[in-house]
Amino acid sequence: MRWLRRIALSIGILIAVALAVAGNYYYRGFYKPIHHRPGLFTEPSSLTTATQERLRQKAVVQKSFLKRQGFNTSLCFLVDMQLPSGKNRFFVYDLNKDSILLSGLVAHGCGNNKFSLTPSFSNVNGSSCTSLGKYRIGSPYQGQFGWAYKLYGMDSTNDQAYNRDVVLHSYSQVPEGETDPLPICNSRGCAMVAPGFLKQLQPLIDKSKRPVLLWIFD
Repeated sequence: MRWLRRIALSIGILIAVALAVAGNYYYRGFYKPIHHRPGLFTEPSSLTTATQERLRQKAVVQKSFLKRQGFNTSLCFLVDMQLPSGKNRFFVYDLNKDSILLSGLVAHGCGNNKFSLTPSFSNVNGSSCTSLGKYRIGSPYQGQFGWAYKLYGMDSTNDQAYNRDVVLHSYSQVPEGETDPLPICNSRGCAMVAPGFLKQLQPLIDKSKRPVLLWIFD
């Protein structure tokens, strides 16, 4: 019977180690964080021609919407969830020059899993999922993870964002540079970016006389 106890103890240790590793991956991701240097701007990642054209088309179709709804018509934020989390997929799009101004990493929601390689989408409170759709970026506030911006969903697919506490914020374990093919950590549904990247977004949001649009699409 002693050998059975030893086997059971070994299995228990292996399970504990596996859970610890999984927890580390969820909260810290699969990478070593890169510390942000003040003043360092994130260059747009090397995108395929197809992805660049996809972003251009997404931006073009929003121009009339932005004007009609009283948004900033010079720039908008586009998040392409078809791209893997380890690649830059949060884009600041310059609508005047029809080009990408900045890009950075952004986490997707974990959903019902402790960690999810690919995003699942839901508008349900407590789902921990990313919600697709257009958002109006609201007022800044000091939150659990520091400086953050309230988000107001404008579509039926994300109109519960405010009630779900889905916001734009940074997290220290989101790296400043691409990690692909390795993924980054998950959020609980928030648009979660690197601290350095949020610092680049702040003046664009704060100095804008009109609300800035954030559009998360798949």
